[in-house]
Amino acid sequence: MKAKEGDTGKGRGREVSGEGALTVRPLRRGEASRFNKLIGERHYLGKAKSVGDFLMQVAERDGEWVGLLVWGPASLKLKDRDNWIRWNPALRAERLKLVAQNRRFLLLKGRGEEPNLASRTLAASVRALPAQWEERFGYEPVLAESFTDPELFEGTCYRACGWEPAGMSAGFSRHRADFYVPNGRPKKLWLRPLRPDARDILCGGPLPAECAAALTPATSGVMPLTQPQTRSLMEALRSVKDPRSAHTRYRVGPVLAVVSMALLAGRRDIASFHRFGWLLRQNQRALLGLPFKKGSRKIREAPGYRVYYDLLARLDLDAFAATLSAWLGAQSGTLPGALAVDGKMIRDCAGVVTLAEHGDGAPVAMAVMSQKEGEGERCEMRVARRLIARAGDLADRVVTGDALHAQRETAAAIVGAGGDYLLQVKANQPSLLKAAEDAFKGDVPLLPGGSAGTAGSKAAASWSGPPSQTP
Repeated sequence: MKAKEGDTGKGRGREVSGEGALTVRPLRRGEASRFNKLIGERHYLGKAKSVGDFLMQVAERDGEWVGLLVWGPASLKLKDRDNWIRWNPALRAERLKLVAQNRRFLLLKGRGEEPNLASRTLAASVRALPAQWEERFGYEPVLAESFTDPELFEGTCYRACGWEPAGMSAGFSRHRADFYVPNGRPKKLWLRPLRPDARDILCGGPLPAECAAALTPATSGVMPLTQPQTRSLMEALRSVKDPRSAHTRYRVGPVLAVVSMALLAGRRDIASFHRFGWLLRQNQRALLGLPFKKGSRKIREAPGYRVYYDLLARLDLDAFAATLSAWLGAQSGTLPGALAVDGKMIRDCAGVVTLAEHGDGAPVAMAVMSQKEGEGERCEMRVARRLIARAGDLADRVVTGDALHAQRETAAAIVGAGGDYLLQVKANQPSLLKAAEDAFKGDVPLLPGGSAGTAGSKAAASWSGPPSQTP
């Protein structure tokens, strides 16, 4: 979306302290020629190319232009930035628009002519940016990024107004859509959160209303894990015993790696596993160890539908779930602050119960089930309890579940592990529903009306089962 010229009355970024207050405003209609001429002649990188969401700012004092700034889309991939945020590729694809990049910063005063003008101008620009960006593009960014060339600049003004040095770029420039060439000039990366909860939002936390329009569905071929994690997953799954012929073309490790990656990306049936595999790019297929097409040493093929069906129908699913859960546990480090327990059937082959992160739905642990309800050991309710018991310490964690899991035994398992719970209650448990409604009567309502609602620790106090701690 190309930015339009025009003034806005919102988010002007005025500096009100000291003599000569600064105002940072978007470029007005009719000013583009002057702006571009100054940038082109006086900035060492020249005029900035207008791509994506693109905002030009003018810093002025008493009507005089003293600085020019250009903001645009963030870099697609930056290893140091992504590590700082704790992004995986899927989250980066969904939330990249929440990062705005400062692409040009030009002072129109001579070096040393006015001390601290650079840092004051940059600080005023950052204060004004979220509101101006939202008015122009419909959402607020939560993080700013920029680069300085260490051979030319120290980046002192960035450090002075709260930017954090986060590493170096790899020193490549985009040549074509997916092709980069080395430029021999790595740049220093600077990051500046635009709000205190910026990292939580970028890591998959709930999106505030002012940021929601930035969310972009992950495109085809986006992997939910980093390359080292993907390779590690495939190696771990090689240990699962393959029930098929020893001469099968698609080995158990790569096929189960595709299944696991699809599950981590939110897929829940064999048809979607198949589509996920065929949408992988050639380098991703190579990373997963998929075989070459017959007669070729360049093209790798993904499994067909029947490969997944035959393997999952005959596989020791408990061994698969145990291996995957162990790998997830080794990778996660610590459990997330909020977990959801849920069960899904994969056609008539198997069912899985997952304990998953609220933010992006990625499973933390998984187990196999054979039915949604019932008294058997493989029903979802009992499998979920065993999964919670194996999750370890749930101190300071909240586990949520639908009405199927609103059971005394499930609540006891969560509380026994040190956690809290938030379980849905429906009219199929009329006594519990009434207890929950009575418990919340007169308080700020958590029940949205109708026959269904949500019961937490307070409702449990009216229940003969074990009470939870207060969330």
